[in-house]
Amino acid sequence: MTITLIDEAHYDAEMTHTVLPALESCMTEGWMDPATVDWGGNALPELKRPGKLHYYCYDAHRFDALREDGATAVFRGAVVISHGFTEFGRKYSEMVWYFLLSGYSVCVFEHRGHGHSTHDMANPNLVWIDDWRRYVADFATFASTVAREYACGKPMDLYCHSMGGGIGAAVLERYPSLFDKAVLSAPMIAPAVGMPTWIARTVVGLLCALGFGRSRVFGHEDFSEKLDMKAHKGASEARIRWFHEQRLADVSCRTNAATFAWADQAMALSRAVLKPDMCGAIETPVLLFQAGRDVWVLNEPQDDFIERVLEGGGTIEKIRYDQSLHEIFSMPNNVMRPYVDSILDFLGAPGESLSEM
Repeated sequence: MTITLIDEAHYDAEMTHTVLPALESCMTEGWMDPATVDWGGNALPELKRPGKLHYYCYDAHRFDALREDGATAVFRGAVVISHGFTEFGRKYSEMVWYFLLSGYSVCVFEHRGHGHSTHDMANPNLVWIDDWRRYVADFATFASTVAREYACGKPMDLYCHSMGGGIGAAVLERYPSLFDKAVLSAPMIAPAVGMPTWIARTVVGLLCALGFGRSRVFGHEDFSEKLDMKAHKGASEARIRWFHEQRLADVSCRTNAATFAWADQAMALSRAVLKPDMCGAIETPVLLFQAGRDVWVLNEPQDDFIERVLEGGGTIEKIRYDQSLHEIFSMPNNVMRPYVDSILDFLGAPGESLSEM
């Protein structure tokens, strides 16, 4: 079976007239309560605004029944998606499309403070979190309950990016039997903070202690309706513009800046993920993608993570794209083709290669 890669020259039209209608026809939208305890049964801090957490689930059986070409794919289970910082579920529509074509149901969770999940800040541009364990417990709860149903007894795999990759790595360490395979795409094993990490931890920790945890991190700005393509040089302009249009259409998807509390917890998550004993706890086979031109997360800690997983007896492979930006799924088709092919091959869809229309 050959899957056609979306043509960049007609990207918006294909997404609007083919992909999104098909996704919406097999999608179930839902909300869940946040977790109240972590993996060890320890109570998480009480929230002033607990709210609900939002998700999208796409059913492979319904998708196949709606296909106009009459083709069907062998049902392979479910892929659960953990998105990155300031992202949202709809941004992953193209990846969802490829997974569905390959026979996977797909469940996309919107992390707290993102998309249509509850926000803790009055300013919709800002992202705040009080405890990184909350991200991990919420996502694991979603995967083990809602997403597990969509796997229908077949494998349940993980696909995650950036912040979602840091969360995903922590989940693999603390819930070692939850996923069958895992793809970490440019994961936030450690965020890029523009200065030595130990200095950043000290400064950010002090600011949080002084009561500035809900204040905006220096240099971060509100979402701008004007798209600056210079910040995405080398990426697929068609994909970047489509991502931006989704944010323009939905104010809930305009998160764009970190608070000091988020930065503090991102670094705490990094320290927890890189502990050798935790890396050694990973049982799930992992495929890690690294972007050579990444400016949002650090590559060296990814390499440290890989080494520690291997030392602990785990299975992990790295694929590096030297010329790729952080969002590998935003790159032109000459990068997207091997990227998606490698993911499908790793998850267990051999012989299903992508071609360009």
